[in-house]
Formats: sequence, structure tokens, C-alpha cells
Amino acid sequence: MRGSDILKYLILAAAQVLLWNFCNFTQFLTIVYLPVMILFLPVKQHSALSMLIAFATGLAVDFFAGSPLGLCSLALVPVAFLRKFIIILIFGSELYSRNENLSVDRQGWEKIFFAIILSTALFLAVYIIADSAGTRPVWIDLVKGTVSLLVSAPISLYIAAHLHGG
Repeated sequence: MRGSDILKYLILAAAQVLLWNFCNFTQFLTIVYLPVMILFLPVKQHSALSMLIAFATGLAVDFFAGSPLGLCSLALVPVAFLRKFIIILIFGSELYSRNENLSVDRQGWEKIFFAIILSTALFLAVYIIADSAGTRPVWIDLVKGTVSLLVSAPISLYIAAHLHGG
């Protein structure tokens, strides 16, 4: 990652902390764009390093947002683990053979949006299930997941369009 990409990543992580600390709209909404940050890590980066970055990011966000320590890491590491699979599933193996990073301009917003929906849905499923730990009715978790996905995905697409100057 270039220095400017690292700076963008840290600013977005800090903004996620501020969003969770100061913008609690309702118990049925968790706005999250961390999965798109993991999805847009450089393609040539090894999965183990991506998972380590996801773990560290999740731990830092949990620590500064005051949420249960490790909850965000628990949800973000599977996104990093399945990132290569999601990219190959949606964009094919050409990205890896050309060593080309994801870009809304090159891959198109429709495919990027589908990848964002998959990664955000995975994150939210793990996060909400672990957060509720069986103490809430399933319908509340389903509503929270659906509403959060409907709000987070467009925000994530906007962030993705501006991550790599695309």
C-alpha cells in the first residue's frame, strides 16, 4: 500500500469510530463500511496479511468505539478470508493475473456494488449474530441486518468510488 492509501485507510477507520460513537440513529441500524475497506486492499496482498489487517482494524475500532472488544474483528476477519473468493467470483481471475486493484471505473459500479453487498452482508451476519448472542428474537436481528445492509451498501459504494481515485 502506498502512503496515501494508508492515510485514507486510517482516516476511514477513524471516521467509522466517530460514526459509531456519535451517530446511533436506532437499535435497528448499524452503519458500517469496514468491509469495503478490506475488499479494496491491494489484490496482490496475501490473504494472511489481509486477515491480520482486518483483525487489527476491528480491534482498534472496537477499542475506540466502546463496543465489546473483538466483536468487530470477529466479523471482519471472515470478510478478509473470503475476499479473494468474492473477487474471483464476481470479477474473474483476471484481476489476479494482471495484478490489478479494484476500481469502480474499471470494473463498473454494478459489479463493485454486488461485491460490496456480499462482503457487507457477511460482516453484518457475523456481527449481529455475535452481538445478540441469542438474547434477541431472530426477527429483530433480521430487521437490523436488512436495514443496515440497505443503508451501508450505498455509503460503501460512495467510499469505494473515492478510495483509489476512481
